[in-house]
Amino acid sequence: SIGSVDSFLDQMKPYQNQMRLTYETKGSWQGIFFNLVLPILLIGGIWVYIMRRMNGGVGGPGGQIFNIGKSKATLFEGESMAITFDHVAGLDEAKEEVREVVDFLKNPQKYTALGGKIPKGVLLIGPPGTGKTLLAKAMAGEAKVPFFSISGSDFVELFVGVGASRVRDLFKQAREKAPCIIFVDEIDAVGRARGKSMFQGNDERENTLNALLVEMDGFSSDKGVIILAATNRPDVLDSALLRPGRFDRQITIDQPDAVGREQIFRVHLAPIKIVDNLDIKRLAEQTPGFAGADIANVCNEAALIAARKGKTAVDMSDFQDAIDRVIGGLEKKNKIISPEEKRIIAYHEAGHAIMGWFLRYAHPLLKVSIIPRGVAALGYAQYIPSEQYLYTTEQLTDQMCMMLGGRVAEDIVFGRISTGAQNDLERITKMAYAMVSIYGMNDKVGNVSFYDLQNEYGFQKPYSEETGKIIDEEVRKIIDNAYIRTKKLLTEKRSELNLLAEELLKNEVLHKDDLVHLFGKRPFDEVLIDNATSKDSAA
Repeated sequence: SIGSVDSFLDQMKPYQNQMRLTYETKGSWQGIFFNLVLPILLIGGIWVYIMRRMNGGVGGPGGQIFNIGKSKATLFEGESMAITFDHVAGLDEAKEEVREVVDFLKNPQKYTALGGKIPKGVLLIGPPGTGKTLLAKAMAGEAKVPFFSISGSDFVELFVGVGASRVRDLFKQAREKAPCIIFVDEIDAVGRARGKSMFQGNDERENTLNALLVEMDGFSSDKGVIILAATNRPDVLDSALLRPGRFDRQITIDQPDAVGREQIFRVHLAPIKIVDNLDIKRLAEQTPGFAGADIANVCNEAALIAARKGKTAVDMSDFQDAIDRVIGGLEKKNKIISPEEKRIIAYHEAGHAIMGWFLRYAHPLLKVSIIPRGVAALGYAQYIPSEQYLYTTEQLTDQMCMMLGGRVAEDIVFGRISTGAQNDLERITKMAYAMVSIYGMNDKVGNVSFYDLQNEYGFQKPYSEETGKIIDEEVRKIIDNAYIRTKKLLTEKRSELNLLAEELLKNEVLHKDDLVHLFGKRPFDEVLIDNATSKDSAA
């Protein structure tokens, strides 16, 4: 105890004086340092380290907590933007539109001298894989200005206010780099129409959209900052986002036509070793409805198939296999199909082909196969489309008959039906309902359209139960009449049906030239209709 120590020191003093010994107590300042100062320094150092890690200062992952409101946009400058308009094929009209914006960024005096103003925003609209993002990259590469790239989903966060904060931070960075381009990919993730949803629980997304609207065209509007956005769902975007002053230009990028597909093929075939006599024009004709991404996939698959076969160059057969794989899926060589099932599949596909061959407005046949592909496709027929956007009642009816050809052929030949027409029946039903309730092609329902693109009506239909019953009856009548017509034609062409089915059982794959050899030239001028590839599956 402390008292014992003091008593001991008092007892030692006479002996210390007698022996003339001296001592001193050490560690008064050292004890204070080790016991008080050092722990404070250690705690302070740990705190500083943690704070710097949170702020992304010491190689941290980038501001997890304190940087949560910072923009996640990626900045591209200088040599990092190597893509130009030369890398974009098949989008000539769209390139002309965006060239003007690029020219304004390069030579603004050319337009401002005449009193013109640069478009505030450009919205790229089109199906997936058509090249919207590629065109945006090329636009940045041509303009040679800073390019901020961000996805619409990067604005959305669990915490309230984060999305709006990121929008403000993005535009703050853009103003510092002006003139520049901000590219928002998949803008529908943040720009959906306000007040349309039945469940008004997510106000955070609306706050983010409001912040975006203000930054694009509010009191603090900036010159030299162009907003470029891409979406494949323009129908769900807020009307305030689409008005002039925000997105002044809307550029539609549709699936390429035959000429555009040929140009895209030439771009993607450049790095691939191909045979000298490869018919690129024929490839473009055999890939109707393919977008740029699909064509890139076909070229890559063809190169892989040729490499698997040990070839030194990719030829036409490799591209044919690649197209079949992209359309129908992987070939199932080991799939065990009984002779009876194979016979049903052959007559089913022959029914499609016969109807397509002898109906005026049906799709002209390109290829028919009974080789199993994909998950459930036991056979498929590929047709050639045209660049067509309007359809008459007669054209739609012929297409429905062609799709019913497989089911009717089974009924005529075997006296029973199988599950192989599932995909056909789904498409026929959608087409018939569209004719009655959307396109006004039914006399009884009349010239009305119940088209609900934005699902504004929710679970409640915009028509009465009585009208819904009439729609159902008229749809069934259209399909029944198409079935009767199909059965009549296939009964008349029974010998052709049998001949084609036997050829399919023998060769498994038949092309258009094979049908010309069997039946002669198609009796109608080839009016090329919209693309359709019929996949018949067993449920």
